[in-house]
Amino acid sequence: MNLFERFAEHEPDGRTHPLKSAVSHVVAFMSVPSDNPSLLREQYRAFARQLPMMYFILMTSTWAVAATHMATAPLWLTTALPALFTAVSLARIRHWWLSRSIEPTPEAALRALRRTNRLAFVIAAVFTGWSYMLFPYGDAYAQSHLAFYMSITVISCIFCLMFLRSAAVTVTVIVNGTFIPFYALTGQPTFVAIAVNIALVSVGMLVILMVNYRNFAEMVNAQVRTEALSNENLRLANLDSLTGLPNRRAFFSHLQDVFAEARKDGTRLAVGILDLDGFKPVNDVYGHSAGDKLLVQVGARLSDLNTGSGTHFFRLGGDEFAFVTTDATEGSAVMALGKDICHTLQKPIILPAATVQISASVGVAIHPDAATSPETLFDHADYALYHGKRTRRGTCTLFSNALDAQIRREALIEQVLRQADLEQELTVVFQPIVDRSNGRTMGFEALARWESPVLGCVPPGQFVPIAERAGFVGTLTRILLRKAVATAETWPAGTRLSFNLSAHDLNTEESVLAIAAILGNSAFGSHRIDFEITETAFAHDFEQVRKSVEALRVMGCGISLDDFGTGYSSLTRLHALPLTKIKIDRSFVKDLHKNPASYKIVKSLLALSRDMHLDCVIEGVETQEEMDALAALGAVLIQGYFYSPPVAGHELGNYLYAAGTVAPQAG
Repeated sequence: MNLFERFAEHEPDGRTHPLKSAVSHVVAFMSVPSDNPSLLREQYRAFARQLPMMYFILMTSTWAVAATHMATAPLWLTTALPALFTAVSLARIRHWWLSRSIEPTPEAALRALRRTNRLAFVIAAVFTGWSYMLFPYGDAYAQSHLAFYMSITVISCIFCLMFLRSAAVTVTVIVNGTFIPFYALTGQPTFVAIAVNIALVSVGMLVILMVNYRNFAEMVNAQVRTEALSNENLRLANLDSLTGLPNRRAFFSHLQDVFAEARKDGTRLAVGILDLDGFKPVNDVYGHSAGDKLLVQVGARLSDLNTGSGTHFFRLGGDEFAFVTTDATEGSAVMALGKDICHTLQKPIILPAATVQISASVGVAIHPDAATSPETLFDHADYALYHGKRTRRGTCTLFSNALDAQIRREALIEQVLRQADLEQELTVVFQPIVDRSNGRTMGFEALARWESPVLGCVPPGQFVPIAERAGFVGTLTRILLRKAVATAETWPAGTRLSFNLSAHDLNTEESVLAIAAILGNSAFGSHRIDFEITETAFAHDFEQVRKSVEALRVMGCGISLDDFGTGYSSLTRLHALPLTKIKIDRSFVKDLHKNPASYKIVKSLLALSRDMHLDCVIEGVETQEEMDALAALGAVLIQGYFYSPPVAGHELGNYLYAAGTVAPQAG
């Protein structure tokens, strides 16, 4: 600490003396500001461009002065010292020239600028002292040359050092503080005039220096503020405002970066996509505010998972989240992470309106096992999620070679299905629904069949979901419905037709009008048809589904809820739809006589249907043991291989008359 700093820092009685305050301002003015890292870096970059020129000017000007004094001044003054100055100047030129490509840290920039500040004092003192030593050896012309040299030095230094105010002022004060009095006191009118002129020019140059330095500092600060604002905007643009997690945009940006790094380094990474099971009922029953609070808690739970620094979670939108990890990259480790996520999200969530419980299905894919591009990796994780939600909700599914083969198979089916002559290739078969109490066939369920010239016989469980995803299942529905009712027109009076509708068939008024038109053009009465809908329809626009179902009921059609009990929304939606029938899924019937849990579930569902005055059809009955157990529970309407497999339309007459189970009701 120098004397001025000690003096400025010493403040007895807690008060600041005016002189001490002035000294403090001088110390601050003549120091390198260290509280603005951005300004330090910009000053460093400016010096890397300008100081080589300053040293070049000093070097050439010094040799020009030395040359005019070689005939009169000692050799050590005209050659040795200029050579030493040149060596120092060349070293500094080289240093700053090489510094042009360096991006300094604030600390390194501060050290370099402080060193320049000190060197400015030394260089100014040395060159000024050298000039005064030459003064006695020259004539009037040589002395005028020295005056010119001193003024040029000051001006060039002010220009080149303008981004470091303290160094420029130091050079000006040392050179002019000695030069102007020295020449003014010579009494020689020309020298006095030069001294006065240089004094005035120096004052003007210092004013310009102060203005330029202030503008430079303000410009840097403005850039810092703009950059901070831009960074904040970028952060907000990549942030999900509800959960605080990075958003979809941030996910794909991060995935691109880590994928490129993994491919470059030959390392592995995994992508996971998770979808909440049971979120929509919470949203519908308790409102969007409750749904938002649930999503906030989901985001907090994901953020709190101890997954390592290489795992990052994102919210893609709605109730869909994702993660990218470079920590768990082996199949078993990724599956363990997925299970942890599922377990964490299965815990009850306390909301203001109620305590709810949801689950999460997770699909994951690993690079390089499953994909060679970020887009493919994401698509494969998404497909694994879709497959998991279809087969085993609430678990983690890893994309595998088997799933890859399934993707290729489904892509082929979709292409062939789009190009198929569906009127010719689609057919309908019918499975009887039998009244167990009297053995009579009450009706038939229409089941789709596709015999492709390219693929052969494709099960409906394969091509119908593909048509749903591809968006043209409505075309299949209309073709199959026309064929089903055309066959049903020949049935005995009172025999009912059950026909499956996709969720997409209920999503628009146009689809319902198309169904109504088919029934209107048929001789088969609409009061004899039961349209079966599954609980997946509730995952779409429920209000539109309700309106569509009510429109069908106005036409006299029955409405059956298919696969009852396998979804998550039956009990919350059962009262809201004008149902006439429910169907209990085969999964509850299989080994009913051995499985107490299934037995109790079927017993409860049968009781529920009776209390709500709904018919109940038991699907998938195959064995005598299952039939006996259902008889003990009071089940009446049975469908399954126990009575008959699906029958082609042209064989139904033989079936009905052979069985003798035609329903006696009038049509």
